[in-house]
Amino acid sequence: MTITEAQAKVDKWIKEYGVRYFDELTNMAILTEEVGEVARIISRKYGEQSFKDSDKNKELGDELADVLFVLICLANQTGVDLEEAFAQSLKRKAKRDEERHKNNPKLSSQ
Repeated sequence: MTITEAQAKVDKWIKEYGVRYFDELTNMAILTEEVGEVARIISRKYGEQSFKDSDKNKELGDELADVLFVLICLANQTGVDLEEAFAQSLKRKAKRDEERHKNNPKLSSQ
């Protein structure tokens, strides 16, 4: 599925099941909450925190997908073509970081 197709699928889902998009500020708060859920799983699975009983059945993939869903909602409701924006972002990063990471001794020491 392309990013453009994902944006269309989310829009269709909102119209069929979600009634309407939440406003942008609500979706921003929801996105923050979803990113927090990703952070909780990462800190417990890869970090030093132990799992709480309420976290044990949470899957990282599910939480990342929730982040993506809300991010797509924000893009749709603000008129952002994520596929184009992402392509432009990769171009900017490639130009900006052409030698930066290769010359970073912190990265080459591993």
